Amino acid sequence: MQKLKLGIPKGSLQNATIALFKRSGWKINVNGRSYFPEIDDDALECAICRAQEMSRYVESGTLDAGLTGRDWIAENRSDVHVATDLVYSKVSSRPARWVLAVPYGSGIERLEDLQGKKIATELVEFTKSYFAERNIDVKVEFSWGATEAKVVSGLADAVVEVTETESTIRAHGLRIIHELMQTNTQLIVNHEAWKDPFKKEKIEQIAMLLKGALLGERLVGLKMNVPQDKLEEVVAILPSLNAPTVASLYKSTWFSVEIVVDVGVVRDLIPRLLKHGAEGIIEYPLNKVV
Repeated sequence: MQKLKLGIPKGSLQNATIALFKRSGWKINVNGRSYFPEIDDDALECAICRAQEMSRYVESGTLDAGLTGRDWIAENRSDVHVATDLVYSKVSSRPARWVLAVPYGSGIERLEDLQGKKIATELVEFTKSYFAERNIDVKVEFSWGATEAKVVSGLADAVVEVTETESTIRAHGLRIIHELMQTNTQLIVNHEAWKDPFKKEKIEQIAMLLKGALLGERLVGLKMNVPQDKLEEVVAILPSLNAPTVASLYKSTWFSVEIVVDVGVVRDLIPRLLKHGAEGIIEYPLNKVV
């Protein structure tokens, strides 16, 4: 049977990726230290590798497809096909940012102020190119980790580091003076695999359901009962993906109204619905929205 070789990112994204696949309909079982987890789909064969290396394995054809950050594709200058963008992480549903941070009181305010200075980062090649394109001569050194501490200990004048909440950067007494790029997870594909009808169809299936699961996280369903004389009033204040579903209740002048809305509006919407005559409001989570 033909199989699609799929790369799952090791490290901070691993658990979030496995959880996302579970919501999408695939159960991935990582056995101890094995780099080849089981998945309940005979058409898929999984391998775990570092997100930093994923695009190289996909480009070479070692893997047909994989999930990694846009930042590491840029760092490796990999020639791969991007099947879809996915915004998720272990912390939030916002894109992560690669930023330039310097100590408070350093006197460094602009990129140009780093002329002749040293920058520590894990994103070495991208950072070198970024400054070279702006004709700013800097020395960029690879950091194996604890990058923020390099500035605190005097090993570097600035850091280029990825952040979602900025909390670690602030905790080290640093401030952000510039954003180099935003990054998010991408499902990438080897060009030859993308030409294969079986593999392309499987990748499109995975992309569709992963995106559906992510959208389902941000939405909830609301169901309520509304009397006939209040129906137009209630419907007028309802946000929804398209339009609310309205059905008459059996032998009654009441209606059942159902909508799908962004989770962020529910706490303000429910009190308004009650004031306008809705009753028996039920909120329920959504697994996927496709």
